[in-house]
Amino acid sequence: MLPIELRIDRAQKLLQMIEQDAPLLAVRVAPLSVEVQQSAKSHAQHLAILTRAEIKRLLEEKEFAEAIEPYAAD
Repeated sequence: MLPIELRIDRAQKLLQMIEQDAPLLAVRVAPLSVEVQQSAKSHAQHLAILTRAEIKRLLEEKEFAEAIEPYAAD
């Protein structure tokens, strides 16, 4: 399994790419039907929500691991 810091970094990069791509996504789907445009934008928004939740979970996991780390040496 990848180290938690690397997993957090990857998730943050993914979120940044999704957020930065929003204007370009609108341009790419503009020639498509309204339904397809809405579907693509909705999917991107849902992916961003899931990624934020994953980042939060990973940060909590890291915090927990760091909190119990001093006791692991005992």
